[in-house]
Amino acid sequence: MGEADITGIEPSTADLGFARLDLDRATRTGDPEVVFGAGKTPEQIVASLSRLREAHPDRAILATRVDATAREHCRRQLPEAEVDDRARTVVLGTAPAGRGRVAVVCAGTSDLPVAQECATTVTVFGAQADLIVDVGVAGIHRLLSQVERIGAADAVVAVAGMEAALPSVLGGLCGVPLIAVPTSVGYGWHMEGLTALLATLNTCSAGVVTVNIDNGFGAGVAAARIARASYRALAAAPPGA
Repeated sequence: MGEADITGIEPSTADLGFARLDLDRATRTGDPEVVFGAGKTPEQIVASLSRLREAHPDRAILATRVDATAREHCRRQLPEAEVDDRARTVVLGTAPAGRGRVAVVCAGTSDLPVAQECATTVTVFGAQADLIVDVGVAGIHRLLSQVERIGAADAVVAVAGMEAALPSVLGGLCGVPLIAVPTSVGYGWHMEGLTALLATLNTCSAGVVTVNIDNGFGAGVAAARIARASYRALAAAPPGA
């Protein structure tokens, strides 16, 4: 998964009728195309996963936002796939050895579906995912007990709903790249996560960047690539540097 050289690459696609799969994405970016399951039929999801796996036999292929009916169809048609009901993901194939580590930090149990989607994405995209759950700021001692573990990662993803204070607090405790994922979890008029999104966008902690509401996948991709780059840089450094 090094730097891709796109010079001279001829576009390669697989036309399934309902989708035109991008078979060159791994060459260009280091990672195969991911199937976004929302709005697709169970049969379309299975066909897309199977064709991408055929094109990338040495890689794991990921489908996200797969509904319950489609997940059951994947279990029947792709018995070798790993289906996660909480994350709503399906993974076909074996993930590469993890290079670099991402701490996926979850404020509360209600945020776990998004955090698990993120952790699965990190793994499929070639980094190690360290999922740390239920360390929200309502019990700050729970978070403080994990700060050393979190700060030792190559990248951190902080997943939080309500007022989404967790990313801001972690931004003041850790000096590694930190990605905030606001979630649509909260009481009353939390505006489907808009309150959490605005909180993370307006954080006073330096170095916190934010993805869209509930976007565990997007955060996982970015964090995995940061971790992989960190791993490569350390591997290339001369001894004692």
